[in-house]
Amino acid sequence: MTTHEVFNQVPPLAGHDLADDAALLDGLAREGAGWAAPEVHELGVLAGTERAQEWGRLANEHPPVLRTHDRYGHRVDEVEFHPAWHELMNVAVTRGLHGAPWADEREGAHVARAAKFYAWRVDAGHGCPISMTYAAVPALRQSPELAARYEPLLAKTEYDFGLRAPLTKNALLAGMSMTEKQGGSDVRANTTTATAHADGTYRLVGHKWFTSAPMCDLFLTLAQTAGGLTCFLVPRVLPDGTLNPLRLMRLKDKLGNKSNASSEVEYDNAVAWRVGDEGRGVRTIIEMVNMTRLDCVIGAAAGMRQGLITAAHHAAHRKAFGAYLIDQPLMRNVLADLAVESEAATVLMTRLAGATDRSVRGDASESAFKRLGLAVSKYWVCKRWPAHSAEALECLGGNGYVEESGMPRLFRESPLNSIWEGSGNVAALDLLRAMAKEPQAVEAFFGEVALAAGADARLDAAVTEVKDSLTDLATIELRARRIAERMALVLQGSLLVRHGHPAVADAFCATRLAGDWGGAYGTLPAGLDLAPIIERATPKIP
Repeated sequence: MTTHEVFNQVPPLAGHDLADDAALLDGLAREGAGWAAPEVHELGVLAGTERAQEWGRLANEHPPVLRTHDRYGHRVDEVEFHPAWHELMNVAVTRGLHGAPWADEREGAHVARAAKFYAWRVDAGHGCPISMTYAAVPALRQSPELAARYEPLLAKTEYDFGLRAPLTKNALLAGMSMTEKQGGSDVRANTTTATAHADGTYRLVGHKWFTSAPMCDLFLTLAQTAGGLTCFLVPRVLPDGTLNPLRLMRLKDKLGNKSNASSEVEYDNAVAWRVGDEGRGVRTIIEMVNMTRLDCVIGAAAGMRQGLITAAHHAAHRKAFGAYLIDQPLMRNVLADLAVESEAATVLMTRLAGATDRSVRGDASESAFKRLGLAVSKYWVCKRWPAHSAEALECLGGNGYVEESGMPRLFRESPLNSIWEGSGNVAALDLLRAMAKEPQAVEAFFGEVALAAGADARLDAAVTEVKDSLTDLATIELRARRIAERMALVLQGSLLVRHGHPAVADAFCATRLAGDWGGAYGTLPAGLDLAPIIERATPKIP
């Protein structure tokens, strides 16, 4: 350039393996899916390529477009996507990130899927239909006839986009259509009605305020029947090839998640099949909700890891005041603090994936643990992501605030997982309900935490404090968030003390449990061993 020399610039973060993550790989092996490591690495390498990262950028910069009518005025209700979206979806489906684990009898199949979902963090938006397809299967099994018909196609590793009769397609994707304008998370306030017909089908009349994602082949939805709120399966296309009257009114203009189409839908006598018994709609979908909550935790953990490695990569190549950022004490404190948060989320995510895998296979104790473990994790890990992504962005300074860095997109994604499947208050109150109704879940949760008893005095003290906090029932609802937070922290601490790197576990217990920590990231106390923590966070570029 004629005016100045360009130097001290950070090279692109590309050519690395996003599965080269010690906390992830250790958890993969520990939770019974070590056999999947080659598949996870293959996907991680692909996710680290410039090509895959470009798919993510393009899918977000060219968001989906709703076409309600064709050129002749016929209603078509189609959503058009950029080709990059289809590339992302094809990778996710063919690698089995959707319903494939339900057809895989190997131990750890759901753990393997969780690890791949975590490693394939090129774009969060396309993960929505992938996650919902995964979660739809256990709900659909409430009606064995419907499950026998559709489950094999929901598990098939082939991406077959397009509106056609479901049973004529090679593979299917499923979505959710639950909330309405007046109710939101309070689905019992739904007003959509379902009228039974002699042929065993129902006709739905009403609306849904959030339907993700409208290009899917099948949807699980809720509607009121004579017997109460009931779950239904609604196809986009009917068996005879005609469009089911699901009218797409508009696509949501969202803060983030731009690549994914979230829509408002009106049912104009839409044909539906009942899933489960009348009046049991919430109970029917609860397992689907729990599965998508697991993916909220996985997605938040993956987002933290992405922000962390981006910040560490920048600090390793950028000089300021005569030294690389990564060698300067205060930046090392920030990076190490971000790394501790990220590893705590990852070790927790893999443990929950293992509990899911074993509960699917009939392990009652793991199912009981998962009930509370997932509730507190959904609350806390998803709450931590926005602050984490903001700090990671700040590590890049002004360069992190511009779109080309990718950090603004990551930041815009970060609030979603806390909102999806129940915002913070919903998650915290769900925890209280579960503890009141399922004492075996409380026993299983604290039994898991107790496996680290005696290993760290700070953890032991925090566990005692949490147990004591549960005895004051008069104010327990007011304190629900605090309880969920502390339960999540003692669970993370127990897992790190048992399975994490000693330096990470020490830093976590000193700050998150013992309270030697400021209000912002980068306030770790002196005396901690930061070198191995930062080394684990810095991506290795060949």
